[in-house]
Amino acid sequence: MTAELVRGQNHPLDRTRVEIRVAAGGPVVAGVTLGDEQGRLSGVEAVAHPGAPRRSGIEVPRQAAAEHRIAVDLDALPAAVHRVSVLLALPSGIGGLTAFGAAAAPAVTVTGLDGTGIVRYTITGLGAESAVVAVELYRRQDAWKVRAVGQGYADGLPAMLRDQGLPQAAELAAEIEEAVGQGQARAVPAPAPMTAGRSERPGTGPAAAPAQDLPSPAPATAADGPTPSGAGVGAGAATGTGAGPGTGAGAKSAAGPKAGDLPPAPADGGPIDYRHPRRRSTPAPSTPRPAGPPPSATGPTAPDGSPLPVAGDAAGWSMDERLYNQVWGMFEDLARSVAAYRSAADFAETRLEQELDRALADPRNRLGTAGDAARATARDKHANLVTQARAALDRDLAQLTAESEVVEPALPPAFARWDNPVWQGYHVPPARPMALRLGDLHLPEVLDLRIPMLVRLPLERGLWIDCGPDSYGRGGPGPERDIGRRELPGALTDGTPDETELRRLAMESAVAIAARLLAIHPAGEFAVQVIDPAGAAAPALAPLVESGALSAYPLPGAKGVAAVLEELTRRVELVQMAVRHRAADALPADLDTAEQLLIVHDFPHGFDDRALTRLRYLADEGPAVGVHLMLVADRAQSREYGPVLDPLWRSLLRLTPVPDAHLADPWVGHAWTYEPPLAPPGSQVVRQVLGRLAAARRNL
Repeated sequence: MTAELVRGQNHPLDRTRVEIRVAAGGPVVAGVTLGDEQGRLSGVEAVAHPGAPRRSGIEVPRQAAAEHRIAVDLDALPAAVHRVSVLLALPSGIGGLTAFGAAAAPAVTVTGLDGTGIVRYTITGLGAESAVVAVELYRRQDAWKVRAVGQGYADGLPAMLRDQGLPQAAELAAEIEEAVGQGQARAVPAPAPMTAGRSERPGTGPAAAPAQDLPSPAPATAADGPTPSGAGVGAGAATGTGAGPGTGAGAKSAAGPKAGDLPPAPADGGPIDYRHPRRRSTPAPSTPRPAGPPPSATGPTAPDGSPLPVAGDAAGWSMDERLYNQVWGMFEDLARSVAAYRSAADFAETRLEQELDRALADPRNRLGTAGDAARATARDKHANLVTQARAALDRDLAQLTAESEVVEPALPPAFARWDNPVWQGYHVPPARPMALRLGDLHLPEVLDLRIPMLVRLPLERGLWIDCGPDSYGRGGPGPERDIGRRELPGALTDGTPDETELRRLAMESAVAIAARLLAIHPAGEFAVQVIDPAGAAAPALAPLVESGALSAYPLPGAKGVAAVLEELTRRVELVQMAVRHRAADALPADLDTAEQLLIVHDFPHGFDDRALTRLRYLADEGPAVGVHLMLVADRAQSREYGPVLDPLWRSLLRLTPVPDAHLADPWVGHAWTYEPPLAPPGSQVVRQVLGRLAAARRNL
């Protein structure tokens, strides 16, 4: 949960790589200063600004905009830096604002790289100030904290820099203004507000009813209905339902283009610009920039000269991070493009109804050729508007499909499907990756374009694979229910899998996810434990047992439940004490410190009150010390416990063993169809990967 700060309040940071997101009521310039213990600056090189956006461990935007994202890597900062201050200033001549008090209060959110909100601070009480120190990250006893500052300066940027001890404050302020004014940074208008019924994810970064938000960039609890409406987040606001026809990439709301939007598609259907809105025009920080023109001018091109999509062409410190960000960029682009199309179609439908009502309001037009002509004209206009909107969507989809075709083959094992050839050359990794693929997502407007569902590691939430008989199609009626439907041997006459088949598929999904988690961690650093009171999961668990990833089939009955829960509870408590007292060397020699995944099959069968209490404890406290939970369960079977287990269900990310439209993106709230990460039928890839992992464990 994101902590809301007030001026002067601080909050600890549990990570050193964060993103600072700024949302203002108009274009602002964002910068960062790197100060010593007293907050004093060593010189102009201690300031990151649009004219010099990169400093060691810091990257700020090059433009004046209503929304900003600032990347901070505290581990990469010079040792002398103890304070990282985020500055906001109003650019002269852009947007017409001369004081923060004339617009909505700016808000700053500190998030993880996956969009998980840490703290949020709304800078209230500003009046004539044209520059403000929003927040600062400061080092205290080898730990970092964030403080809400909100210190404004009526004399603007020079006064703010001078107050931090910079002798060249006036010269640097003029340099920043010149960088903005000369077009090195582009002003972007404030985002248009979302209409009612859209989901809000403050400060984050995949709700439709009934839908559950993806961990999105920000994990969220499962929802049984739509989330409150609010302003859009990310690179540009989400579209509202009143957008006009023909909108597409680069024109996704009535307010005009936003920061990060795609460039407008050519009206004549000419070449499409494949450059991703969040791609760098220069190499990543770890790659030296070669001499010559920028990569966008020298990269691969189509026969007509238009740039081709490139895998890893996004911001990031490593190739994995660039691919991760690129996938999320594709996810956002598809969400917004489809939102634009749906908004335009809704607009056309509303306009058709209005024109038909006007035509029928005149009694003279109700009968005869005049009425028929008026209705035909209205329907022709509607068809033209929908055709224009679909053409814009098709251009966006062509671009995203082309990008997907180059990105998917380039994904590392942690991000790749089981049918990706990268698994054929699998080797046990030396380190844990940054994220994990939990399946695929797609929308009914484009069935062939799958977006990988990536979640950050380590898992901050448990997983729940819903094997209830009503889990298939819980996303509600509509075309989503028929998307990706497979012929199942245990299916009912309407194509819905029966309860037995659902349970089998759910456990297969659990084993596939567990195998992937094992495979992407170094040998010996991840382990799996299983609770199966009825002993019904043995066929699905065979690959884990045969490879040695699971030492033996789980002990059935209440005794087996108690033994596993007691062992993991002891591990959590001991590791917590060791972390709290910084005494890792005092842990017992027999304690397995590898990360653990607990798979609970057929929950709550075999659980008494004591076991339930321990399970809830593991769900709450386990992720912080490397114990993760995966339930394979039908929630309906736990109704006898009443609301006692509601917090447990809400804390888990719900997945389904068959395709189902129940996940929502964090930008516009589409209901996305989720497909589980099962291996192709008849494939032995999971057993082969587990076999190679077992060989690596034997060599330890």
